[in-house]
Amino acid sequence: MTLRTRLLIVAACALVLGLAATLFTLRAGSSAANAGRGEQFTLGTPGRIVFRDMRMGPGKDHLASVAAADPGGPRTVSGLVCARFHAASGTGLCLRDVPGLAPGYDAVVVDARLRPQRHVKGTGVPSRTRVSPSGRMAAWTVFVSGDNYGGMNFSTRTSILDTRTGHLIPSLESFTVYKDGTRYQAADTNFWGVTFKDDTHFYATLATHGKTYLIAGDTTRREVTTLHANVECPSLSPDGTAIVYKKRVRDASTGRPWHLYRLDLATQRETPLAESRNVDDQALWIDATHVAYSLPGDYGSDLWTVPADGTGAPRKLLQAALNAVF
Repeated sequence: MTLRTRLLIVAACALVLGLAATLFTLRAGSSAANAGRGEQFTLGTPGRIVFRDMRMGPGKDHLASVAAADPGGPRTVSGLVCARFHAASGTGLCLRDVPGLAPGYDAVVVDARLRPQRHVKGTGVPSRTRVSPSGRMAAWTVFVSGDNYGGMNFSTRTSILDTRTGHLIPSLESFTVYKDGTRYQAADTNFWGVTFKDDTHFYATLATHGKTYLIAGDTTRREVTTLHANVECPSLSPDGTAIVYKKRVRDASTGRPWHLYRLDLATQRETPLAESRNVDDQALWIDATHVAYSLPGDYGSDLWTVPADGTGAPRKLLQAALNAVF
């Protein structure tokens, strides 16, 4: 084969590869544009699950919807991108990352058609979101320093917003704390993982001096009271009688410190759930008897479900998904 023939072959191959790359770029751009516009769906539609889509591609991190009866079926992908999401009664809270020299976020309140209604911007890394059952109150937690709950070397800020009036409580650290019946003050208090009982009352986690506590809070009185030790990321049952939460059962150095538990609020009785793996998530009640939570998966996160009374066994609910709303 002559040198000229070799050069012609190389040039032809380069031309083919260039055309293929151009075609791929055009198709990817078209797909990204379609994902950016998104399809339309409505929050609270019966029989649908809304979640953050974790699949690789132009729709990654977009809110999506799928039939609850067929979780593995076709997904409707919206144009709204969220790092964390929750919704109730037609009101959604989308916590988005904001690029910059310092980590920032944008807490976006959306209506049932995912149209933005209010924005609150701040500094921090998105962590948890919750909306009250009526849809009026929205809470979120961000990491101010650190980026996980494994140890205690981090700082969080938890805010609560009245989505109707726009009144903002910038940080629960402004609330009066009552611990073991006595007013408590410490420089190291951290709050995270709000779960609402109603538009005034909520539960959350308080951390101080290396320990965590379940707290009951009141936004009108601007105070919180400790109820139970070793509780993180509580989730209140639909009837308001129980909390499912992650309990620290091992040292953080093991890489798997938590186990899901149920706490009966009337008796303070704890029951371990039948999920033996480490769950670093704020579980969500699907109905009166089951909770959903995320575990690491091939695409970053999968959603699993388990009975909330300690019986049964875990079951994968949705692959490549996070922050589901039922």
